[in-house]
Amino acid sequence: MLNIYYGDMEDAIYDPTTFFKNTVQDEWITDSLSVEMILDVDKSKVVGPHVIDSPVLGGIPPERLSGGVQTLILINNVPDKVFNASGCGDNCAKWLLKIALNKDITINLRHLMHFGDGKFKIHILNNDSYAENEEQLIYIASDFVR
Repeated sequence: MLNIYYGDMEDAIYDPTTFFKNTVQDEWITDSLSVEMILDVDKSKVVGPHVIDSPVLGGIPPERLSGGVQTLILINNVPDKVFNASGCGDNCAKWLLKIALNKDITINLRHLMHFGDGKFKIHILNNDSYAENEEQLIYIASDFVR
């Protein structure tokens, strides 16, 4: 399940990029889900654990991936930590829902992320409520996002 806490959160990691640079492991990059996320979000292909083929930048190390993809990879591989996902664009939302199908994850947000027009189930930790679609999520989250 995807759990979201909106606003300041005491134990959240607010700089996922620095955390990623200091903890990334080879298998995180070559994992099939990571390969899919990197291709979808950054339009880049994983060549190996240390080389990503970017259509804009050429061959880059994983540390040069977008902050959104880095955060997604962390959320998938370090589920016991809470990462601020505010640096993720709406193009990351479907991946958060996909990761949450297989494990409980908690993220911190400071904005309204668009999770699409379909059905989903998201637990909002601020008031222990659940949203099953975008309209419900916006209504609930608007109390916490300024």
